[in-house]
Amino acid sequence: MKNKDLLDEVAQRSGLPSDVTAALADRLITLITNHLSLDEPVSIQGFGTFEVKKRKERLTVNPTTGAKWLIPPKWVPAFKVGPTLKEKIKQLNA
Repeated sequence: MKNKDLLDEVAQRSGLPSDVTAALADRLITLITNHLSLDEPVSIQGFGTFEVKKRKERLTVNPTTGAKWLIPPKWVPAFKVGPTLKEKIKQLNA
């Protein structure tokens, strides 16, 4: 599902105009981004938690040349699936 499809479905189900749902979605993404930039996790009950994790430095090798170099540590966004969503996904495999 693409962003536009998602926003159209939310607008249809909520009865709100599509421009209002687009503005709300944009504000939600901005809020999540702002909190993550402050290293504050954002938890949505029944869905999961967005957080920032530090990826360790690691050694990598170019397979063509055999050259090795160190990739420095960095902060990356991560998502941890909540138990409700995890259970729904399990039901797809049953």
